[in-house]
Amino acid sequence: MRLTRVHVAGPLLAGQRVRLEGSAASPITRVLRLRVGAALVVFDGSGGEYESSIDKAHGGEVIVAIGARAGTERESPLPLTLAQGISRGERMDLVVQKATELGVSHLVPVLTERSVVRLTAQQSDRKVNHWRAIVIAACEQCGRNRLPSLAAPVPLAEFLRGNAGAAGDTRLVLSPSGAATLGDVPRPGGGLTVLVGPEGGLTDEEEQGARAAGFTALRLGPRVLRTETAAIAALALLQRQFGDL
Repeated sequence: MRLTRVHVAGPLLAGQRVRLEGSAASPITRVLRLRVGAALVVFDGSGGEYESSIDKAHGGEVIVAIGARAGTERESPLPLTLAQGISRGERMDLVVQKATELGVSHLVPVLTERSVVRLTAQQSDRKVNHWRAIVIAACEQCGRNRLPSLAAPVPLAEFLRGNAGAAGDTRLVLSPSGAATLGDVPRPGGGLTVLVGPEGGLTDEEEQGARAAGFTALRLGPRVLRTETAAIAALALLQRQFGDL
């Protein structure tokens, strides 16, 4: 039987007692209805996981006894960055969730000319907290022990000027008119950075800016895909080609 996995902000140590409250405790007691003595796997997002058990469950509070650490790792050998044009509501949530499941190392939400979503500083903070909760839930579900990094939303031009992936990364921008196909992408010497536009895609000027920053325009096929479909398909194909799928 698969054990319930729970993320707890760390660092964790064997022998600790950790208190879960509110939204962290509710799924354990009210949804899964786990009781004292039930086994759990607990991780803090920095690698490895801990065999643990419920020591106390009362009302909205759960006390977890942290057991032995296992050095289990499930990270892809391919360092993969997704720079995703921010899309509306559930579309962006879906991309964040599936990118986490597909082993992305870094998530960078980018603001583009055709982004329907416009964020103030306060809204940006709320969005990042919301997306981080999705990342954590996806890691709990898929077995990852390391949380992918999640950047604050950044304008595309700023991303291209200085933050477009690590030095030596292979850089790809998805484009229905791109000349390259997946078979043309050489095995990366380092990581891979993939840029995906929002609803409506990138403008011609934005795509030209990406190419000037070293991005190769990649076409996934003859059909125009929605932003969320394009991101998920590209990540799955790249992980199949160069990663661990």
